[in-house]
Amino acid sequence: MSICVNTDEAMRHLLQCEDTDNDGLITIDDQGPKNFPLGKYSNGKDTEFSVQGVYQLSCLLQELFLAQKCGHATVDIRRAQLEEDPVHRLARLIKTSWWDHLTRRIDKDGIERAAPDPKMKSSPRIYIPPGVPEQHAYYMAIAKERPDMQLDVQWLPRGGITAEYIKSINNQPGLLALEMERENPDQLKGCPFIVPGGHFNELYNWDSCFCALGMFDTHMHVVKGIVRNFIFEVKHYGKILNANRSYYLGRAQPPLLTWLALKTYDETKHEPDALDLLRSAILAARKEYLEWWTSVPRLDEVSGLSRYRPIGMGSPPESLLQCLAYVFVPYAEKYGMSVEQVSAAYNNGSITEPDLDVFFDHDRAVRENGHDTSNRLEGLCADLATVDLNCLLYKIEEDIAAATQEHFGGSLTVPADFCALGEKSNTVESPEVWRKRAERRKCLIDKYCWNEQEGTYFDYNTATRRQTTFDSATCLWPLWCGIASTHQAARLVKGGMSRLECEGGLASTSEQTRGTVTATNPQKQWDYPQGWAPHQILAWDGLRRYNYHDECSRLCYRWLHMMTECFRNWNGTVCEKYNVTNPERPHVVDAEYGNQGLDFKYAPQEG
Repeated sequence: MSICVNTDEAMRHLLQCEDTDNDGLITIDDQGPKNFPLGKYSNGKDTEFSVQGVYQLSCLLQELFLAQKCGHATVDIRRAQLEEDPVHRLARLIKTSWWDHLTRRIDKDGIERAAPDPKMKSSPRIYIPPGVPEQHAYYMAIAKERPDMQLDVQWLPRGGITAEYIKSINNQPGLLALEMERENPDQLKGCPFIVPGGHFNELYNWDSCFCALGMFDTHMHVVKGIVRNFIFEVKHYGKILNANRSYYLGRAQPPLLTWLALKTYDETKHEPDALDLLRSAILAARKEYLEWWTSVPRLDEVSGLSRYRPIGMGSPPESLLQCLAYVFVPYAEKYGMSVEQVSAAYNNGSITEPDLDVFFDHDRAVRENGHDTSNRLEGLCADLATVDLNCLLYKIEEDIAAATQEHFGGSLTVPADFCALGEKSNTVESPEVWRKRAERRKCLIDKYCWNEQEGTYFDYNTATRRQTTFDSATCLWPLWCGIASTHQAARLVKGGMSRLECEGGLASTSEQTRGTVTATNPQKQWDYPQGWAPHQILAWDGLRRYNYHDECSRLCYRWLHMMTECFRNWNGTVCEKYNVTNPERPHVVDAEYGNQGLDFKYAPQEG
């Protein structure tokens, strides 16, 4: 059954009747009749067509808004649209709409959309690495052709990026150039990538890897674009960046390139360029591994494990001051300044505070860790050999060994542009070298991170030479990468995992180890009671790997049911993170900047 209605009239009356809190949404908070006679708006005829219940009413609002946005004076509303199973509707919107809204390219057609940075108010600017002069010429031509855009095109310096240089351009933030491809000999086109949305309008590292898992069947061109962009970043910036903005030049994020590249190859192996892309990705991952992740100061030479230790100075310019106010309050009192004044004085060098320097060394490490922020990491992250990072490095070692053996005939030749610093070109790698590295790291993780008494893995503090005792969902990553023994897996499921499982899935940390929330210990977004998709996904994969199928199914159901109910009850809301202890309002997060994915009216368009 369907009905043709006047778009504007139906939407106006629907909001008047059902959106009783006037927030532009129809949710379980609204106190309307939950029964809307849509037939009254059918070309002047009173047709029997009532829409009932929060979910159907919110679907109607979304359909009317999207029709209105397209300029349709009337729209056909089908009963089936409003009664569509919420799981099917969510999957359909993601595949047919939201991925497209989140896709970006940095070229003449896409730079106006890619350049704006909601975190930093600045005119459009792009930084070009020295190795791609054709890109500099390309963007200079755009700036000349489009003076209205006021695009500022800048070279990055030759000879490496320093903390001092990064700080010197913090007041001139801009995009960092990414890979481009040639549509024809005279035309460059930006490789596509995905952005998280909301405040985050740039290519992120590990965020993109998890987004890619949902894009294989509909947006493979974007997935391959992400891989190519990551390879470009390693070649020109020395690592896969936290994200491609100038203030991220000094830090990376959790390394997942080999994982993504092998999954991409499995989906595209029939394509003629698939093996070449895999080879480049493996070479890029190898270069990043040697130059960044296993070099001093990230390498702890005593334990042999690695740490997050990016470069930088001062407080992170992209972070809201309100999120760091508690850090500056004691210094504001000391100097008789406001928090804003003391923050500015510290960052411009008017005052020096060694303790603040140490805090922000660790804070940058937290952000490179990807879990920004968490009490697990605050004030000590740069000294932690974390379970998560070392599991990822083990996975890289295993992946390079496997790819070299299975796809490259047992040897991998390293050309000059992928050589690590000081390495001779055309070095030939064998799988055995990487298998030995992986076996050594497995032994080190067992030695320094496994805690038999607690039945879990803990991070290792390289400054105190002791394990921490902070429960984290990353304790399950050894299952995902396969380093746990069957005994350790059993202990983990009964020990570490049991302290994290909640009604909506896994919390990022346990309530006990998070501690009491106070003014000086504010709620962090990567702590209990929040849960995040990457932790769920890697836990599910790990549990399946060790044949804990019932536990995996239970956790999957908890998370997906919570997500679906949130989507159904809150006008199509899909957000960045969830309060896994509050099934009625899991999208409500009281931490730092709140939640992403909530800043919309009428219909979500990005998720």
